[in-house]
Amino acid sequence: MTSNSGIRIPSRLPLLLTHEGVLLPGSTMRISVDTARNMQLVKSRLLKGTSLKSTIIGVIPNTRDPEHDTDDLPTLHRIGTAGLAVQVVGSNWPKPHYTLLITGLCRFRVTQLLKERPFPVGEVEQLDNLEQYASADAADAVAADAGGELGELSQRFYQAAVQLLSMLDMSVPVVAKLRRLLDSLPKETLPDILAAMIRTSNKEKLQVLDAVGLEERFKKTLPLLTRQIEGLKLLQKTRKPRPDDDKKVLAVRRGGVFPGRPFSLEEDGEEEDGDDTALLERKVRAANMPEPALRVCLKELKRLKKMPQSMPEYALTRNYVELMVELPWSKSTTDCLDIRAARVLLDSDHYAMEKLKRRVLEYLAVRQLKRALKGPILCFVGPPGVGKTSVGRSIARTLGREFHRIALGGVCDQSDIRGHRRTYVGSMPGRIINGLKTVGVNNPVFLLDEVDKLGKSLQGDPAAALLEVLDPEQNHSFTDHYLNVAFDLSQVLFIATANTTATIPPALLDRMEVLQVPGYTQEEKVEIAHRHLIPHQLEQHGLSPQQLQIPQDSTKDIISRYTREAGVRSLERKFGAICRAVAVKVAEGHKAAKPDALPPDPSHTGGEVGVHEQEAGGAETLGDSADLALPPEMPIVLDRHALKDILGPPLFEMEVSERLTLPGVAVGLAWTPLGGEIMFVEASRMEGEGQLTLTGQLGDVMKESAQLAISWLRSNAKTYQLTNLAGGADPLEGTDIHLHFPAGAVTKDGPSAGVTMVTCLASLFSGRLVRSDVAMTGEITLRGLVLPVGGIKDKVLAAHRAGLKRVILPKRNEKDLEEIPPHIRAQLDFVSAHSLDEVLNAAFDGGFPAAQEPFTHPQILSKL
Repeated sequence: MTSNSGIRIPSRLPLLLTHEGVLLPGSTMRISVDTARNMQLVKSRLLKGTSLKSTIIGVIPNTRDPEHDTDDLPTLHRIGTAGLAVQVVGSNWPKPHYTLLITGLCRFRVTQLLKERPFPVGEVEQLDNLEQYASADAADAVAADAGGELGELSQRFYQAAVQLLSMLDMSVPVVAKLRRLLDSLPKETLPDILAAMIRTSNKEKLQVLDAVGLEERFKKTLPLLTRQIEGLKLLQKTRKPRPDDDKKVLAVRRGGVFPGRPFSLEEDGEEEDGDDTALLERKVRAANMPEPALRVCLKELKRLKKMPQSMPEYALTRNYVELMVELPWSKSTTDCLDIRAARVLLDSDHYAMEKLKRRVLEYLAVRQLKRALKGPILCFVGPPGVGKTSVGRSIARTLGREFHRIALGGVCDQSDIRGHRRTYVGSMPGRIINGLKTVGVNNPVFLLDEVDKLGKSLQGDPAAALLEVLDPEQNHSFTDHYLNVAFDLSQVLFIATANTTATIPPALLDRMEVLQVPGYTQEEKVEIAHRHLIPHQLEQHGLSPQQLQIPQDSTKDIISRYTREAGVRSLERKFGAICRAVAVKVAEGHKAAKPDALPPDPSHTGGEVGVHEQEAGGAETLGDSADLALPPEMPIVLDRHALKDILGPPLFEMEVSERLTLPGVAVGLAWTPLGGEIMFVEASRMEGEGQLTLTGQLGDVMKESAQLAISWLRSNAKTYQLTNLAGGADPLEGTDIHLHFPAGAVTKDGPSAGVTMVTCLASLFSGRLVRSDVAMTGEITLRGLVLPVGGIKDKVLAAHRAGLKRVILPKRNEKDLEEIPPHIRAQLDFVSAHSLDEVLNAAFDGGFPAAQEPFTHPQILSKL
C-alpha cells in the first residue's frame, strides 16, 4: 500500500473518545468536545502544541450512551483512527466546549493504556503499515492479480462508485470534484472514503473501521454502496421527473482525502427549495414596502438564495425576510368617524369619565375634518381600578381599530422596546414591532400599560427607548434594532397608563398628553355597580337577576363600610363573594324565605326580609344546612344582615368624631397613587427641654413642614394666647412636643400636611378641640401663607367618603373645585384660605382665638 507508506504516527498517542460518529481514514469530521477528559486533552495537547506531531491524536469511538457517562474511563474500543487536528474552535454557549475539525490518517490498535488522567494516553501500533507487510505487497496484488478475489472486489467497487456518481448531476462542482478524485485515487483508499460519505449508521462505520484487511474492507463496504444506489433508483422512480431531479439526492457528509489532496464535500441534503424561495420573493414584492425597506429585503433574499441550508445563518436570514413580509407596511383599517355612534358606545361602556370621553370625541371630530392626522400620545394617570385600561379598549372599539396591550411593568431592558441586533444569538424584534405583526395593521391602538413602573438595569433604560416611540415628530421613522429599517408609527394611537407621574422621567412625560383620571364618587360607584359590575358577576357565577337582587342601599353599605378605595376593584370582589355565597344557597336548594311569606320588595332594605330571614326560633343564615327544598322561586334580596353574614363585620366605620375628643388632633387630606385619603395628625406635650419628636415614617419634606409649623406658632404665640405647661409665653419652653402620624408603617411625605400640623399644634397649645367635621390641606410658609397643592379632587372625594362636612383649601386651589361633581360640592362646605389665620378660624368653633375661655390645663391632663 504505497499510498500510506509515508505515514508514520507516534507510538504513544493521546486518545480522544467520541460518541458523535466514527472517523475513518481519508475522511474529515467535526467533533464536539465537552467532557472533562477530552477538554483537558485539547487544552494540554492541541492548544499548547507547536509541532505537527503534537496535533496528531487518536480518535476512539465510544459506544457508551453519553447521557450515562461517569468519571470512570469506559472500556476502550481497540481499533481507532489517528487524526490530524486541522482546526480548533472554542465556545461558551450553551456551555463551555470545543469543536475540532479532524482529518483521518490511518488505523491503529491500542496495545496498552499508559494513563487515564487527566486524559487517556495509549501505546499504539499502526495497522496500515502492518497490513502492508502482512498482505505481501497488497498493492501489487491488486494491480497484478486482476483475476484474483481482491482484484475482482476492487473492480466491482470501482464500478459501483462510478455508477453512483453517474446518478448525480455533474454540473454540480462538488460532484465533479468527487468524480475527478475517484479517477486519481488509489483503489485501496476508496472503501474508507465512500463509507464516510454515503448514508450509513455508526454501527456499520464501526464494522468498516474494524476491517483491518483490505479484502475484508471491500466486502464490508460494497453492500453499503449497492444499497445506496438501489435507494437512489427507487427514489427516482417514485418522484415526478424534473430537469434537476438528479442534483442533490445523496446526503453526503464532509469528507476528505489525506495525504496530498485534502477536500471536503458540502452536505447536499434534500431537494433544494427553489420554488419556496421564489414564492418568498413574490411575497416580498407584494408586501408594498417603502423603497428603502424593499432594497434591504431584496438584498437579504439574494444572500439567502446563494446560502446553503446547512449554514446557521440561513434560518436567521429567512426569519428576517419572513418578518419583513408579515409587517403591515401599508395595511390599515378604516376609522369609524360617526361622532354620535361613538358617544353612545362610550357612554354605554363607561359611566362618568367625562374628560376622557370628551378627548376621544375631539380626536374623532378632527380626524373627520383632516384625514392625515397623526395619532396622539395620551397618558391616563389615576389610581388603580378606575378603568384606565378598559377605556383604552373601548377607544379601539369606538374607532373600529385593532387593539394591542403591552405590559411595561417591571421591564428593565431597552431591547424589549427596540429589539436586539441580529448579531446576537436568539435576537428578536422589540414589543412594538411584534405588536404590529400581531395586529396586522399599521394604525392600531397600542396600550402601554403601567408606564410609570419601568425599571432600569445594565441592559439600558427602556424609558429612554420609548422617547422615539412616543414622539410624534420622530416616530414616523422608528428604527427597531432587529429590523434596522425605518417603520412609520405616526398612525398608531398610543395610550399610556400610570398611577402617578412622579416616577415617569420628565423627558418621557413631556411627550405625552396627560389626562387625570380621579377616583369615583359614591354615587358614581353605585351606578357603575348596577350597570356593569353586578351583571358581570352574576354572569360569571351562573346566576340571574331572578335569583339575586342587590338594592342600591345595600350597594352603598358595601361601598362605605367594606371598601374604601378610589376605584372599583375591591367593590367587584365583594360582589363576587356575595354571588358565590348565593350560588351555594341556590345549589343546595335552601329556602330564601318562609313559604307563606309575601315576595320581598327588591327596594326593601330592612333586616326582616332577605337572605338572612328572621324567624320565631332564630335566624336562617347562608351557612345553615337544614330544610333542604327546591331552589327559591322568588329573587334573593340582599340586606344588611346578609352582608354581615357573607362579608363579615364592617371593615370601615366613621371614626373621625371618636378620634377628635381631645385637643391635639386634626384631620388632613393626603394624595396617594391609590387615590385620596384622610390622615390624622396627633400631638402631645410633656415637660422637657423643648425637643420635637416626629414619628410615623415621615419623609424629609414633612419633617420640614413640622419645623415650619412650630416656628410659626412660637412667633405668634402672644397673638393666639398660646402658652406652655407652666403658663409661659413660649409654648416650647420647658416642654417637649411629640407629633405622630398614625399608620406608622406607611411612608408619608409631601408639603400638603403643613396646615394640618399647625391646626393640631394650635389645638394642643390652646387646649381647644378641632371641629370633628373638618379636614384640610395646604402648604405653609414661614410667614403664615397657605400655598396651593395638587390632587384636590381625590382629596375632596376622600373627605366626602369619610363623612366630613367642611374642607379647608388654599385660595389658589379654588379653580380645581370645578372638577368636583356638583352634587358633591353641594354637600360640602369649602373654605378658601389665604393665610393660616383663616385656617385656624375655620377649624375651630367660634374662631381662633375664641371669645370664650379655653380649657384649662388640668382639664386636659385629666382627659389624657
